[in-house]
Amino acid sequence: MIEQLKFDFPGHPSPVQPARGNACIGVVNSGNLEVLIESAALGGRCEVDVKTSANGFKSTWAAVLEDFFARNRFADIKISINDYGATPAIVSLRLDQAAAEIMEKEMR
Repeated sequence: MIEQLKFDFPGHPSPVQPARGNACIGVVNSGNLEVLIESAALGGRCEVDVKTSANGFKSTWAAVLEDFFARNRFADIKISINDYGATPAIVSLRLDQAAAEIMEKEMR
């Protein structure tokens, strides 16, 4: 059974502006996850929606996400995560990869 979790974080008081509108990192398969991060009009807040096959780990998700937002100056960001049993270290890695990608300008 898939567990759906929703988290809400206050945005950073002096946020950085993403160079891109969105970024998608990772794939959903055994022991991994997919992260979609996108700019959204949320009144300065940040939202995270998690769909996970590993039930009962809400406090672990909250801790990983709190660490992510403590290290990044975001506001008006929506993150969608599709998880298939990734460890907290992999979740953190994929979040950091998505954050780095949304901040990069597209090369043409």
